[in-house]
Amino acid sequence: MTDDRFRALPAVETLASQAGADGVPRALVIEAAREILAREREAMGADPARAAAGDLGARVLALARMLSEPAQGRVINATGVVLHTNLGRAPLSEPARRAVAQAARGYLALEYDVEEGKRSHRALGVEAWLRRLTGAEAALAVNNGAAALLLTISALAQGKKALVSRGELIEIGGSFRLPEILRKAGATLVEVGTTNRTRLDDYQRALTPEVAMLLRVHPSNYRVIGFSERPSRGELAALAHGAGIPLVEDVGSGALFDTREVGLEHEPTVLESLTEGADLVTFSGDKLLGGPQAGLVVGRREWIDALKRDPLARALRIDKLTIAALEATLAAYVDPERALSEIPTLAMLGAPAHALQAQAERLRDALASIDGLVVTVVPQASEVGGGALPGASLPTVAVALRAQDRSASALERLLRLGRPPIITRIQDDRVLLDARTLLDEDPAEIARIVGEVFQRD
Repeated sequence: MTDDRFRALPAVETLASQAGADGVPRALVIEAAREILAREREAMGADPARAAAGDLGARVLALARMLSEPAQGRVINATGVVLHTNLGRAPLSEPARRAVAQAARGYLALEYDVEEGKRSHRALGVEAWLRRLTGAEAALAVNNGAAALLLTISALAQGKKALVSRGELIEIGGSFRLPEILRKAGATLVEVGTTNRTRLDDYQRALTPEVAMLLRVHPSNYRVIGFSERPSRGELAALAHGAGIPLVEDVGSGALFDTREVGLEHEPTVLESLTEGADLVTFSGDKLLGGPQAGLVVGRREWIDALKRDPLARALRIDKLTIAALEATLAAYVDPERALSEIPTLAMLGAPAHALQAQAERLRDALASIDGLVVTVVPQASEVGGGALPGASLPTVAVALRAQDRSASALERLLRLGRPPIITRIQDDRVLLDARTLLDEDPAEIARIVGEVFQRD
């Protein structure tokens, strides 16, 4: 009986022909046919009473279409988390998108001095903007924030020691921990103080000729509150400079503006760190800066030059598309008002209550005619996300969906499997679509997708 059931399954080529191509490359149809047959054999093996399914061709074509699309395709972020790490963090501004398209379209002077007619260095424009915006002597861009810190430690403390407060031994996304980064960079970690209280004399007692840097790390994805203490930047800078070594600070989220201007609690800015004595400051490009993934380092020229000479600098350098997006993003900061309106991350964080209410009402009205769906507008709270301003709550407005014939989890799954997927959150057995992270064109597209879901079912 078992052999007969398996014999009833078509051959790969036969199933691929039955499925049809419908514009999908045949190689992907063949791959999908093999995968669907493998799944069917596994299901039949687990259930002796199961016969071969009759919809194999349709399943093959659906899988082949999915294989032909980008694996990291566009999604609609209705979660309310502005810097959603799993959804790519900061969306790029329109000028940044145009700059990327222009850079991708043809050749560009990436490492070429047009005026002199000879080889130059990449990312000179990015470095110029960073110097202009922060007042730093020099700057450098690499491919992400962890890389910026890794390169800094490698160039300045390899084979030597770095002092770090126990309260700052952070773990960033993906279980990467600061002690591991130090070890990988060839430096020896010297922990000072305690988890909640570290004083200046803790650093002083640990200073030896083998110490090459003081490392201060901003807790951008957690908070130490209550009975806590840490030295100021100025105190640490004076101690480091007295010992002839640099004070390096990783400020993480990379704010180039005062977050209080958009109604958030204060987040240390890059300029503050430099002004108060840090010799090098490292930060990310795709968090509060609102640009592409990048690791940025600004500060004293002598230390930046040391980073540029390190062999890791080439391995960690950024590509032409990132340079284009980053330069266009930084250019907006020359006018703070322009940055707050042009850069999507800043616009979302600073969205006024009336704009959020209007966006939610547009979405509610677009969904109101769908049978079987109860739609309401409700007050909610959203998050900054992306390892920035932990615990900060942003008052927002959301559209709550309740289906009459299915659970919230079933509805969430159907929306998540839409084209494009709609990523939501569930609360009180309702699916919530937060207006804060919706783009202007999203309500109409969400209505189309939800309508298709209910028509199909």
